[in-house]
Amino acid sequence: TRQNKINEYREKFANPYVAAGLGMVDDVIDPRETRIKLSQALDMLKNKKEQRPKKKHGNIPL
Repeated sequence: TRQNKINEYREKFANPYVAAGLGMVDDVIDPRETRIKLSQALDMLKNKKEQRPKKKHGNIPL
């Protein structure tokens, strides 16, 4: 019974594919592909500029 419960828990909760199916994670990658995926993501973000609104007010001296 204990082993059945352990297997059931692993299938339901300790499984990245369940989380990916629910939209909680973007992608499930193989550990051997981690360096490649990380490099691709950093290359994509290399020239990204964040646009923020201009300041509306300055600091008021107190």
